Amino acid sequence: MRLLLVEDEVGIATSLKRGLTADGFAVEVATDGKTGLWMASNIDFDIIVLDLMLPGLNGFSVCHEVRERGVWTPVLILTAKTGELDEIESLDSGADDFLTKPFSYPVLLARIRSLLRRGARERPTVLEVDGLRLDPATRSCWREDVPIALTPREFDLLEFLMRSGSRVVSKDEILEHVWNPEFEGSPNIVEVYVGYVRRKIDRPFGTETILTVPGSGYRLAESGR
Repeated sequence: MRLLLVEDEVGIATSLKRGLTADGFAVEVATDGKTGLWMASNIDFDIIVLDLMLPGLNGFSVCHEVRERGVWTPVLILTAKTGELDEIESLDSGADDFLTKPFSYPVLLARIRSLLRRGARERPTVLEVDGLRLDPATRSCWREDVPIALTPREFDLLEFLMRSGSRVVSKDEILEHVWNPEFEGSPNIVEVYVGYVRRKIDRPFGTETILTVPGSGYRLAESGR
């Protein structure tokens, strides 16, 4: 398995390369963001282990740009930061997993093997359905170059539906993912917010993106009508 390690701390890079090589990986190392981006974009790897704090170009930018270029190699982020927002930004940038330094090498190896089992699946950083585009990283939405203003709850609802694709999702699923499992209000709140979102993303454009499946829930149309 070919692995790209993008890490600027020489001691960590040397130690990880030694361990991963002993575990059967062919490891190549980049010590700055720009080199890492070039290697990830132009050389075929099975997995990328990417530090966040890099000279030249940070890990967020590297990961986002790699995905923008259509490279879907699994990415595991390594960082000394412990903030929740950094984990969220990493995943929104297109990363597959996140590990905070200091970490256990066996845990790192297990995470790498888990990602390899999943394989390289397309995970666009900007979600798109029939001209409707949603960027989780910037919390922006537009249809055919027309910006659409969404409240945070409307945005979260639309993001969940877009990530679910044409799969039917129930009100309970939506409540669990968009509100929270402890939500004690009426499930009809889902209908209310679906209506809000439809009025913004569909009606002004004469389209129908969010479909109601009677007795089951909602799904996205494969193409707007």
